[in-house]
Amino acid sequence: MNFATDRMYTAEVVSLHADASLAPRKFETTCSNCNLRELCLPQGLNDEDLQRVEQIVYARRRMKRGESLFNAGDDFNAVYAVRSGFFKTSVIDNEGREQVTGFSMGGELLGMDGIGSGHYNGTTTALEDSEVCVMPFSLIEELSWQVRALQRHLHAVLSREIVRDHGVMMLLGSMRAEERLAAFLLNLSKRFTKRGFSRTDFHLRMTREEIGSYLGLKLETVSRLFSKFQEDGLIEVQQKHVRILDSEALERLLGPKN
Repeated sequence: MNFATDRMYTAEVVSLHADASLAPRKFETTCSNCNLRELCLPQGLNDEDLQRVEQIVYARRRMKRGESLFNAGDDFNAVYAVRSGFFKTSVIDNEGREQVTGFSMGGELLGMDGIGSGHYNGTTTALEDSEVCVMPFSLIEELSWQVRALQRHLHAVLSREIVRDHGVMMLLGSMRAEERLAAFLLNLSKRFTKRGFSRTDFHLRMTREEIGSYLGLKLETVSRLFSKFQEDGLIEVQQKHVRILDSEALERLLGPKN
């Protein structure tokens, strides 16, 4: 990277965040030794391409619980990789109510919905103290032409977003209430497992109300189902801590697999 290009990168990232504390800076932990590398980065990069891809992550941003990473309608200028923590994305419906559209954890990308329109579609908020890697999209676009593995990786991420959206539509359109909660817990279990955490023992970062908003259920229904699942010996619940006792029974609630 030459001096002129480096200055362009710096100016672009600084424009993303006016707060001086968020100015770009290099870190001791790079993409190559990050424990989320396999989730964030394309597979099979050689050392040269890896060094080039690492230049995309030019800043990190630390978030406090309740702080918004971006708001619906903001100009799209960057994609964010969750380095640590947990986020929710939501939109406001025609009646002014919040509708949660997704939850994101370490290794997942945020802001991809802004690529087409040039504006972020939803508001993304930290559910706990978190950290994200800031990746200006203009740099991603430029480098994806040079590193084809990066381009394929972006296409794969976009494909997963489409599949996830279809899954949510099925969840809300055809599943009974208990099936929705079972599917939600099993999905979290699989995502935690992929990150090296326990598949049966985890802490819910979101509230019962936020779960209900995402699943299209009332708060009372979500609370009743948690109690029912516990009484039936499927899970053990203590406030936000959940232990799955019988994952096979949860799977059976979803019906036979085709």
